This record gives sequence, structure tokens and C-alpha cells, in this order.
Amino acid sequence: MRRRELNTFRKLLHERRHELLAEALRTVDGMGETDEQFPDPTDRASLEDNRNLMLRIRDRERKLISKIDEALGRIDDGSYGKCEECGSDIGIARLKARPVTTLCIDCKSLQEAQERRLRTT
Repeated sequence: MRRRELNTFRKLLHERRHELLAEALRTVDGMGETDEQFPDPTDRASLEDNRNLMLRIRDRERKLISKIDEALGRIDDGSYGKCEECGSDIGIARLKARPVTTLCIDCKSLQEAQERRLRTT
């Protein structure tokens, strides 16, 4: 992969990481602000349900931050854009759609097919 493309992906990954961290900070700040008392148990349950959903989303984003850090490490060590399974180049279009990917489309399709077979048996 060319240096210019690597720099583009590095910038994209850094920007996404920054966005995720900013969202996490807003969530933490927002959770400390709700000291309201809810006389209606349904309102309280709704608030708790919304908080739980937000925490699940943030947990997924935390995992994505780890994948972004790993992708940035692969850019630094020169292995970014190479499939972990077969060693071939991962297409630019796939990397643009999912910059943290480690598998080419063929290997990912094969992996998903195997997972579907395991679920049906």
C-alpha cells in the first residue's frame, strides 16, 4: 500500500478514535447530571433502560477503540492492509468501509459461511 493511502487511513482512524472518546466523555458527564427523583416507577425504569442501552453502545465502542489501536499498530509495523489468513492485499474499498478489518473479503466470507454452518448444526 502506498504511503499516501496509509496516511489517509491513519488520519481516518485517529479521527474516529477521537470521536468515540468524545462520545464516551459526554456519556460519563451526562450520567452524573441526572439526580432527578421519579415518582412514577415506569419513568425510572425507562431512564434505567436508556442508560443500560447507552452503556452497551459505549462498551461496543470501547472494543472498536481497541481495534482502531491495533489497526494503527499495523500501519506502524507495515502489516496494515494484508489479510491475516491468506496474506493477500485487502481491497481499498473494503478498508474504506471497515478500516479496522484484518481479513480480505474472500476469507471473511468463508469465515461467515463456517459460522452459519456451525449455528445450524
